[in-house]
Amino acid sequence: MKMKWRFGLRSKLFLLSSFLFTIPWFGYQYVWEMEKYLRYGQEQTIIGTARALATAMHERANLFNNQASFLPSVEKGKDLYSYGLSAPIQLDGLNNDWPDFANKAHFYQQNNQLYQKLSPEQLSVNFTAAVGTYGKYLYLYFAVIDDKVIYRDSNARSITNNDHVELAFINPAGVFSRFILSNKTTGWIDAYRITDLEDNIPLPARQIQGHWRDTTQGYNVEVRVPLTEFNDNIAFAVHDVDSPLGTIDASIGSADPSSPATLGTILVPSPEIERIVKGMSYTNSSIWVVDQHHRVLATTGNIKEASGVWNKRVNLNNERSENSDSNIILSAWHTVESNILKPLYDRIITQPPRNFIDQLYDSENLTGKHIESALAGKPMSQWRLSTDQQAVVLSAAYPIFIDDHVKGAVIVEETTNGIRTLRNQALEKLFSSILAIMLLGALAFFLFASRISNRIRTLSNQAEMAIDEHGRINGNVDTSSTNDEIGDLSRSFSTAVNRLGQYNHYLENMSSRLSHELRTPIAVVRTSLETLAMQQQSMSEAKAKANNSDLTSAKSSQLSSDITHENPYLTRAQHGIERLSLILTNMNEATRIEQILQNTDKNTFDIGLVVNGCMQGYQLIYPNKNFSFNDITIGRYYVLGSPEHIAQLLDKVVANAVEFSNDDTVAVNFATNNQQLTLTISNNGALLPEQMNEQLFDSMVSIRQKHNNEQPHLGLGLYIARLICQFHSGTIKAVNKLTQQGVDVIIKLPLVK
Repeated sequence: MKMKWRFGLRSKLFLLSSFLFTIPWFGYQYVWEMEKYLRYGQEQTIIGTARALATAMHERANLFNNQASFLPSVEKGKDLYSYGLSAPIQLDGLNNDWPDFANKAHFYQQNNQLYQKLSPEQLSVNFTAAVGTYGKYLYLYFAVIDDKVIYRDSNARSITNNDHVELAFINPAGVFSRFILSNKTTGWIDAYRITDLEDNIPLPARQIQGHWRDTTQGYNVEVRVPLTEFNDNIAFAVHDVDSPLGTIDASIGSADPSSPATLGTILVPSPEIERIVKGMSYTNSSIWVVDQHHRVLATTGNIKEASGVWNKRVNLNNERSENSDSNIILSAWHTVESNILKPLYDRIITQPPRNFIDQLYDSENLTGKHIESALAGKPMSQWRLSTDQQAVVLSAAYPIFIDDHVKGAVIVEETTNGIRTLRNQALEKLFSSILAIMLLGALAFFLFASRISNRIRTLSNQAEMAIDEHGRINGNVDTSSTNDEIGDLSRSFSTAVNRLGQYNHYLENMSSRLSHELRTPIAVVRTSLETLAMQQQSMSEAKAKANNSDLTSAKSSQLSSDITHENPYLTRAQHGIERLSLILTNMNEATRIEQILQNTDKNTFDIGLVVNGCMQGYQLIYPNKNFSFNDITIGRYYVLGSPEHIAQLLDKVVANAVEFSNDDTVAVNFATNNQQLTLTISNNGALLPEQMNEQLFDSMVSIRQKHNNEQPHLGLGLYIARLICQFHSGTIKAVNKLTQQGVDVIIKLPLVK
């Protein structure tokens, strides 16, 4: 039989307590909503920062008075941008101290020829140039590729009949200056100031310093120029000479350095704007100021450290927690939280990246929809991912107005790392608190359910032990003093069991009482019937003597018998009294056998001698029945008990087997196993009804379908057999044969060693 799964109180309370797991979900959703509001607040904050910085620059034309900012358009390579350097450059002709040289340098080739246009096959020179600013100096770097490097002759007066580099500036006073870098050999550069080579002798320009270094492909020139030498106009060119004391074969440059009108422009970050922007650096933001050509005028902050004002809040919380925990011994919960929960949270909760890559903006030219919108006069903010898609960046751009025209924009950027860290801390505290509450709540639920289950189980066990498997009340249910529903149930059970015990005791004694009470009226009826029969006989004999005084004694007795048989009512009354007397005898036997067994002493006896003797008697009692039996070896198997009651047990079982046998055959088999004797009484007859195997041995149970008017049956025979088996510590049961052709009654009795 498949056992049904039990859904107990513990399981039900555990299921109900599982709804507590919805609390973390609601808490998680709440924290996410709070993060949305924090992001909205951060967005408004950086827009306010951009607005405040732009307001500080509105209508201040002196901040944008250089020619480069007011050009309607810029030409890449001609209109230069000077990158801000983080450290001074060592003048050694190497570019290893130029940050990101490959991306920030510009390549000059055939399209940048100045005076004559040579074909690609004729042109044998090109170069890469980078411009940077640090402190009070402008740094220029030229990596020239030339198939023939011609140096100035040691005795030559000319500085242009060899490979050379030309620089041209307009200083803040408006004075146009030209410089020639012409070396006799590799090493420190020789710089000369010239205005007109035909009329003026070149003079050494000691304010321009640098280094000339030969390379396998040509040469490198690294130069430092004071910022006082120029304002915002510049041009440089590389002149190639392929033969000693020859003329210039090719010239490539950013612009024509020969006249002030042909110079290009250079944009150097404004010191005034940088001072204004530097005051906003304490906002933990990354800030740029660009002109209308998207070129950076000033910048401050690092996007990797721009976590917003919330980052300060997070750091403040961390400091407070460290200070508060420094003098307190870590509790058990804090240890669990630090060693177990914290690593788990770090794996589950998305942590803000500590190091990420963001190369969206070139530091010379910033692009983006928000910048385009700001330069069009409309402030705008946007969310974006970093280049490696690890960090979320919030950008805001605000226009700068001069004379009602947009001349630039302020861009402020922050990451959401501060908010995400704050969110993670909130989630960790929330989950830790909820976990502690849930564990304590689940433990309380479990203990409460265990307490209730134990009380109910105890009450159930007491109720089962109070009533045995045969329905007898043999115990009591302890009353509980607890003032709750289970205590009330316990007291109700105790009262019910006590009442059932009293009623059961009344029923058990009813048969003896009924037998005692009915025997007297039965005896009176039987005596009256016998007296009536004798009176009728006396009257018949007197009458017969009067009619015929010579009747013999034998004939007189025959006449009396005939008279009695002629009265059928008297005969039926006598038979009824006999049946009623037999019923009372059987009822009294069942009651008496229990009392006798309680007072009977157990002795060891040879069960083989008892069984063999009984079987011989059954063959005489039932001469028309065929008994199949093998004698049990006498003197080998012993049982502790009463041999008389074992014989009575066999009488009841064999009589039942004989009555239900269809072929007048009864088989008795015995077997021994593990100090146990098994007797099997079998017949071929009607099968037992379903679920009657156990009830068959209860009191007043009978499965006879036809009532036998000659012999009353109250269902007490097998009940007595069961009592005798229990007295001998044995068992008895009835099962249908495997062949489904009869019933086996199996008796098992323990043997004595």
